[in-house]
This record gives sequence, structure tokens and C-alpha cells, in this order.
Amino acid sequence: MLETSARLLRLLSLLQTRPEWSGPELAARLGISVRTVRRDVEKLRSLDYPVEVDLGPTGGYRLGAGAALPPLLLDDEEAVAVAVSLQTAGGAGIAGLSETAVGALVKLERILPERLRRRVSAIGVSTVAPLRALPSVEPATLVAVGGACRDRRVLELDYTAHDGAGSRRRVEPHHLVAWGRRWYLLAYDLGRDDWRTLRLDRIVPRVAPDGLATGPRFTPRDVPGGDPAEYVASKVRDVRPVRCRARVHAGVDEVRARIWTDQVGLDDLGDGTCRVRLAGDDVQGVAITLAALGLEFEVEEPAELGVALRGMGERCARAADSSARGVARRPS
Repeated sequence: MLETSARLLRLLSLLQTRPEWSGPELAARLGISVRTVRRDVEKLRSLDYPVEVDLGPTGGYRLGAGAALPPLLLDDEEAVAVAVSLQTAGGAGIAGLSETAVGALVKLERILPERLRRRVSAIGVSTVAPLRALPSVEPATLVAVGGACRDRRVLELDYTAHDGAGSRRRVEPHHLVAWGRRWYLLAYDLGRDDWRTLRLDRIVPRVAPDGLATGPRFTPRDVPGGDPAEYVASKVRDVRPVRCRARVHAGVDEVRARIWTDQVGLDDLGDGTCRVRLAGDDVQGVAITLAALGLEFEVEEPAELGVALRGMGERCARAADSSARGVARRPS
């Protein structure tokens, strides 16, 4: 059996890993009685850890929000993952996060053991600014919506649609999905009795003063198709005005590994080729995406895509010719 101080740390660690534990579950994990669990919880509460207690028959326990942030217990892998994530946070598209993330990373690195500091420094991370400015997500929104997903609580929110129309929603938030360079919430809309994919930068959650949802708990529904990421991808692709198709001489896996846009659908044609369905703001952008694959392909539609590719090829050929002439004139 663990000594009391070590057991308290282990109990705190368990409470941080799940939204709620029953008394018997904690007792089994710690190798103690349910009565001892209750005593240990009271000791944590006396140390100002905000452990909430459900006085029902199973004695549920959860770590709530307190007036101050208590110490977090991270194992080695979690500490490395957090540090690396903070390194990349500057390009995450979350408003005001870059400077905050650097400050948090400095604090974390000060207390990392040398062996973990070496592991973090060995993972070089560079952040490249996006080609175009994208709407950013407020950190408070990410926390509120992510917390509602975690705790399975109904969330009330205001939503602004693509055309600027506003609406009040009451949803069961199931998953947060980062697709392309945007965040999406996959939720079941109770007012529309259907699944919805909502852009996080267009959401204003209605939450309590502590920033968390207060709606009733719900039982998770089965996501159509079973894969939240694929479901979101199927809804957010092909939303731009220009639609193009091409047959690429490579398999689906190779094309997926090379393509960067989220506005794409891939169909395996069964003969070592695949059909690429791209959406874009204009055919020029789609032409650049296809050319950047570095693979052989044929245009299926529209004809304007072929025109754009031909013009691109001619410009590239002229650039190559001018480069060759420059090399020929250059003194040896």
C-alpha cells in the first residue's frame, strides 16, 4: 500500500485524468478502501484542492475549478508533449496565444529535469506564417467548448453563419476537430435535431463566470460514420465557389500525403490512380495545388483549369529559358 503522502499525489493525478471517478474506482486503483478514499479527499480539500464530491451511493469525485491554479502532475511523456505543443502554439490560430505560450514554456522548462529538457530541445519546431490571414479563435472559446466536450454538457451558444446571419443554438458538443488551418466543433443541434459542423471562430459560448458550460449532462450519440474527423472533413470540403476534378497517377495515400489543402476529396479508381476533387477560390489556385503535387495528372473538368495550367506552364518555361540565358552570359 502507498504511504499517505505518495497516495495523495497519486489520487490527485488520477483526478486530473478524468472528469469524474466513483469511490470504488479510486479505491481499486489505489489499493485502499472507499472510506480511506473519502479521508484522502478531505485532506486534499483541506489543502485547497477543489475536489467536488457527489454524495450519491457511489460517491463520485471530480476536480473542479478553484480560486487559484493548483499544481499539475505530469508524467514524462505528458511533460514533453506539453512543451512541444507550446513551441508550436504561435501558429495555432488562437488569438493572443503566441506570447502567452512562450511564457508558459519558459516556466515549464525551468522545472523540467535535464533528461526531459534534452528530449524537448531535440525536437526542433519551426512555425511558418500562413499564406493568408485566417480568423483566430479566442482562447476562452476554446476552453469553454473543449470543456463542454470533455464533460458532456449541453452548450448554449451564439453562432454567426457564413452570410453573417446570427442564431442562438443549444447543442450537444461531441468533438473539437482541427481541419486544415481552422477549428471546428462537431455537435448535435437540439433545435434542428441534426448534426452540425460549426466553425469555432464564429462561436460565442454562453457560459458561467468561470468560463465553463452549465447545461445538463448528456449521453454521447454515435457520430455518423464513426469517425469525427472524417465527418467534419466531408462537410467542410467543397465549400468554395470553384470545383475542379483531375485524375492523378498515384494512389490515394500518396496524394493525401502530398496535398496541403482541406478542400479536397479523393476517390480510389482501383488502377493505381485516383480522382482528386478540389474546391478553390479560383482555377489559378487549384492549378498551383495540382502542379505542386509533383505527379502526372489529367484534367477532367473544368476546361478553364486546363487553360490556367497551360498559362502557368508557359510562364515557367519562359522563366527557365531566361535563367538558362543568364547562366550562359555569366563569366566563368
